[in-house]
Amino acid sequence: MRVLSLFDGISCGMLALQRAGIPVEAYEAFEIDKYAVIISSKNYPAINHHGNVFNGDFTKFRGYDLLIGGSPCTYWSIAKQGRETSCDGEGFRLFNEYVRALQESECRYFLYENNYSIHQNIKDEISKSLDVKPIVINSSLVSGQNRKRCYWTNIPNVTQPVDKGIMLQDILENGVSWQDKSYCVTASYQGAAFNNTMERKQRTMVAIPIATVNGKSHTIPATYYQAGSNLFLIYKVEESRQKIAVPVRVGQIGKGGQGQRIYSVHGKSVTMTANGGGMGAKTGLYKIDLPDGDYIVRKLTPVEAERLQTLPDDYTAGISNTQRYKCIGNGWTVDVIAHILGGLKNV
Repeated sequence: MRVLSLFDGISCGMLALQRAGIPVEAYEAFEIDKYAVIISSKNYPAINHHGNVFNGDFTKFRGYDLLIGGSPCTYWSIAKQGRETSCDGEGFRLFNEYVRALQESECRYFLYENNYSIHQNIKDEISKSLDVKPIVINSSLVSGQNRKRCYWTNIPNVTQPVDKGIMLQDILENGVSWQDKSYCVTASYQGAAFNNTMERKQRTMVAIPIATVNGKSHTIPATYYQAGSNLFLIYKVEESRQKIAVPVRVGQIGKGGQGQRIYSVHGKSVTMTANGGGMGAKTGLYKIDLPDGDYIVRKLTPVEAERLQTLPDDYTAGISNTQRYKCIGNGWTVDVIAHILGGLKNV
């Protein structure tokens, strides 16, 4: 199969084609993020990279079999203040490059992906432009991540994937802290307080136990800690091993912004993002059990983030962790794409 990929990122499409058992004769990629191109080239040296979609002459690929891509949702996402809700902004300008590529290349099949949270006006215009309705699939069916996306495609017989029952706990590497190094270990921890860790950088502490029962946190009165000018809130709740198929929030640090919320690993992860701040930037914060019965609160490691996107371990290795998280968050859940592309094996 000859493939044209726009907004290719780290070439999750190529990996999905391989996973679906579809041979690839040629794979032409358009991507401007240099770190994504580094990862793509490392894993697939044979991919041909062409740069910016706005400079693309897609007539060169006339007669190719498949067009794939998902234009950046940055301008459309519900997480963005003042997001675009009409078709006269930069977001739709980028999408129109996908439409142009489809028209100029005359690819027989196409797959376009974008965020479920985009405004209905945008969804309707995409459907009108591609002449198909979106199929909504949540990555939670094939991974430990809650990630609902819309897929517009003319690939036949696309169904919902079988639920594999994977929870965040199932993909964790270990109980390593989100910090590169622990704080100084002292001989005595008697009398340790929360601000020893948060303000004085002493005595690396573990989180307070948390619980999920029937999808809800059952809290004992919360405890507040003052560390410098920041106020921290940690819920005290009892532990349960029941698996919940959605993210379960069990606490927070500071004001509880997106990167300050704490979730249980016995549910799904929150959606991986390319941007965002706070201690849990890009992955969220999670309470991680340790073998000795203790636990810590940390963000996910790059390998765990890869597993949430059903990528191979260390697929994005070779660049900084910051860029790894960004590239992973911008990528596709590979097993969802492989499931959809599997429909091409019978055409």
